Amino acid sequence: MRSTRIGLVAAAAVLGLGLSACGSDSGDGGSDGGSGDDGGSSDTIKIGIKFDQPGLGLKQGNDYTGFDVDVATYVAEQLGYSADQIEWVQAPSAQRETLIQTDQVKLVVATYSITDERAQKITFAGPYFIAGQDLLVSVDSDITGPDSLDGKKLCSVTGSTSAQKVKEQVPGVNLQEFGTYSECVAALSSGTIDAVTTDDTILAGYASQEQYAGKLKVVGQTFSEENYGIGLKLGDTELCQQVTDAIQKMIDDGEWQTFVDDNLGAAGYTPPAGNPPTPEPCS
Repeated sequence: MRSTRIGLVAAAAVLGLGLSACGSDSGDGGSDGGSGDDGGSSDTIKIGIKFDQPGLGLKQGNDYTGFDVDVATYVAEQLGYSADQIEWVQAPSAQRETLIQTDQVKLVVATYSITDERAQKITFAGPYFIAGQDLLVSVDSDITGPDSLDGKKLCSVTGSTSAQKVKEQVPGVNLQEFGTYSECVAALSSGTIDAVTTDDTILAGYASQEQYAGKLKVVGQTFSEENYGIGLKLGDTELCQQVTDAIQKMIDDGEWQTFVDDNLGAAGYTPPAGNPPTPEPCS
């Protein structure tokens, strides 16, 4: 599996992450910018990822694994950086634009949906993946999509748009809101709730974990579209084009599919329609 090759990062990278290696999306997760104001020194590149999303971006000790980690490593290599020249920085959802705008990272690859609002603050390259909101259920569940959630116990994270979308669509659902998706998945596994909802990629990452493999499944009926892009400094068209070219090369040479299979395949996950996507031109 490709991600195992990037397990131990250079000591400087580990030290640079000292303040950001713990916490969740509620933490500041930032970096001090290190040796330069361009997301790393000439010998390194700082990339923001999630630290707490199994199958996508997960930090365990000095190991960084997941689909986004593999994508980021591939792109960095195309930009001229080897795996051990990458400094991984925690990029909580609420901090992603700030990390880019303040030059604490060069790139953010963190289930980062392209939206018009965000595109006013940073530039996106991509998309490199099209995700969609879905449901995670037990393998023997009779839930086949939102329409079969009436009267069921549905879990999502407090304040998430995912939970509200389903609540609006299925007024009869019994919504349970927990602090993290890990708590939701544990409750699903124990049988105290009936389904978990968020992006299908995140759900597949959890279902691929060893303790849940063969016990949980993604329903596979997405009911939204999330275009994941790679965030970078607003107006940096040159870098945007380089990243876009790297994404296209990754798709064309088959590595994109390898990364999906390696990180999400254990869940029996099939990417929704539109994948692999065609990256948009930079402007």
